[in-house]
Amino acid sequence: MKKALLVMLPAAALALTACGSGAGSDSGSAANDARGPITIWYSNNAQEVAWGKSMVAAWNAAHPKEKVSAQEIPAGKSSEEVIGAAITAGNAPCLVLNTAPAAVPGFQKQGGLVALDDFPDGKQYLQSRVGDRLAQYASPDGKYYQMPWKSNPVMIFYNKQLFKKAGLDAEHPKLASYQDFLATSRKLVKSGVAKAAIWPAPTSEFYQSWFDYYPMFAAQTGKQLVEDGKAQFDSPEGIKAAEMWKTMYSEGLAPKESFNGDSFGEGKAAMATVGPWAVSVYGDKVKWGAVPVPTADGAAGKGTFSDEKSIGMYTSCKNRATAWDVMKFATSKQQDGKLLEATGQMPMRQALTSAYPSYFASHKEYEVFAQQAEHTIEAPNVPNSVEIWQTFRDAYTKAVIFGKGDLTATLKDAAGKVGKLAENQ
Repeated sequence: MKKALLVMLPAAALALTACGSGAGSDSGSAANDARGPITIWYSNNAQEVAWGKSMVAAWNAAHPKEKVSAQEIPAGKSSEEVIGAAITAGNAPCLVLNTAPAAVPGFQKQGGLVALDDFPDGKQYLQSRVGDRLAQYASPDGKYYQMPWKSNPVMIFYNKQLFKKAGLDAEHPKLASYQDFLATSRKLVKSGVAKAAIWPAPTSEFYQSWFDYYPMFAAQTGKQLVEDGKAQFDSPEGIKAAEMWKTMYSEGLAPKESFNGDSFGEGKAAMATVGPWAVSVYGDKVKWGAVPVPTADGAAGKGTFSDEKSIGMYTSCKNRATAWDVMKFATSKQQDGKLLEATGQMPMRQALTSAYPSYFASHKEYEVFAQQAEHTIEAPNVPNSVEIWQTFRDAYTKAVIFGKGDLTATLKDAAGKVGKLAENQ
């Protein structure tokens, strides 16, 4: 189970900061019209590999002159470093079906990505599939260098058996407001049923904020971390979310040390911040429930972190007309349905539950995630994305996790730095 969990967690242990420009960064108008064989990469998650092989076989059977060769993303420190190196070398595949939105600004800066709205039906296809959420995926130049593909909307998983042992209502847990979340956490730890109420990684990697602070910030504000070139986390609502987490750490409800393993799966934490991938990972091994992430006053949240992966088309591709058709085929209603069946991850498609009524009728445990999938908040598509997240994480680690300095002042100082990074093209 640990191995499966680690595969699905921040599939994006992103470590890339782009520099220079990759080969093949011209407009590629001739390539946009060219057809022929292409190569694609997909993630190494077993379920996605099985879906990918099936999708490619279906395409190849119908298009013998435009064959797709597919493989898992080559091994490396992170998939983003591997992709970035391939862009620099000019040998990236035509498509990568596991492109993290936070990496898109860096890949774009390298000259590695094709603008999908350069295809005649590009913008229309993206809009019809994704709907209003599409605007979050636009680059600063207004173009779309990624196709939003699948999301893992983040919720709070909780262990019903541990809640019962702590004398809590396991069917209707009080977790909706910050006050309730803290009170429930205190009772869980005081009762001794688990060492931690919840145990997010307290480490300083920039992407860790996607699984502690950012879902609650998104639920409270409905905003991205950066909007209109300005940081949003130093707002009164952003500070409230940070203060809640600071209390969790200061009272020992969330440990300040890392756990080497799966704290939720091993019963060391009574809650976890996860997406629908966790349903198949935990299955019957943990008697779990799922609720939306809390808001300050317990009102319905305005969104949650998407934990989305996109499909990117890379400028080294010579047969982009075929690549574009393969993108549309891979994200068709039929293939989206097969992806949902195979992985439990949510296709980035409007009206998801009505698109696949039989699936959700027979997989009730996924329905709540599908409802959340309609209201996802993405990592902002801004220049210096990785540096921005790292700047925030460094401030958060200092002021929230370790309680050093004045929290509000620390976050406001970080917000100033983030604003300058967002302005730097």
